[in-house]
Amino acid sequence: MTNIHDRLKNIPYSGQAFATRPTRWTMHWRRNIFVQIYQFFRLNLKIMLMVVRGHS
Repeated sequence: MTNIHDRLKNIPYSGQAFATRPTRWTMHWRRNIFVQIYQFFRLNLKIMLMVVRGHS
């Protein structure tokens, strides 16, 4: 007889093991060039601030 916990585990390559698909709105924001440029500069600024604080 199998244990209830053994039956509830994810089976590899089954439907439960994969992440959900992004919505159409999420994909729109990921592909938007203006959002990408904004995120690029925001990340670079964040990294630069870490470097400057580390060297002081």
